[in-house]
Amino acid sequence: MNTRRRQILKELNLLPVWRLKPGIAKQSTLPVPQAVEVEHSPLTSEPVKDSAQLPVSEMNWDQLKAAVSQCVACPLSQARTQTVFGVGDENADWLFVGEGPGAREDEIGEPFVGQAGKLLDQMLAAIQLKRGEGVYIANIVKCRPPNNRNPTLNEAQQCEPFLTRQIALIKPKLIVALGKVAAQNLLNRDDSISSLRGKVHSYSGIPLIVTYHPAYLLRSLPDKAKAWKDLCFARATMQSLR
Repeated sequence: MNTRRRQILKELNLLPVWRLKPGIAKQSTLPVPQAVEVEHSPLTSEPVKDSAQLPVSEMNWDQLKAAVSQCVACPLSQARTQTVFGVGDENADWLFVGEGPGAREDEIGEPFVGQAGKLLDQMLAAIQLKRGEGVYIANIVKCRPPNNRNPTLNEAQQCEPFLTRQIALIKPKLIVALGKVAAQNLLNRDDSISSLRGKVHSYSGIPLIVTYHPAYLLRSLPDKAKAWKDLCFARATMQSLR
């Protein structure tokens, strides 16, 4: 350092000048700590629970729909186009349950959309109801049985937790079982549909009424009059619950 520069530094009170000793490396910056991301739930120190590991009985609607769409628990999953979860008001007073999807339902992904679905809509209208408005429609099984056969006991049992959870989430005031298969599975009985009609049964404390499946009524027109009596009985039962 020359004399002139030293004199200036002295006047600015910047002396003495500190120098690094030979052999000591010069560091221009301090090391920056790396950020670590930690997954956590809001307002809790507990780790986030994977919804895929939840039992069906604890699932919400979105989790339940995802579980149904991914289900491969029985052979019906191998031939399906898609699962048929259910449709309608998720807080409905009325729950109508059929046996399983047909060809059109398998294609569309919604229950009761073929000719039987049109008849069901007419049946609903006859008692001042409408699909999607205070009404939910589901089936015993979520995949189409081949050739529209009845679902087997094992197939129904594999789907039972899904329907049970749907009912628990909906909390309907009244369930209407459409046809023998639905009635026998919901009531866990082998009785004939004729012996089950005209009575108020119970499913987990929820009143349940049995009538014919719309697809059956398309083949047996004389029984439409009986189905009309069942619907009137269901409407009167609902009115008594309010």
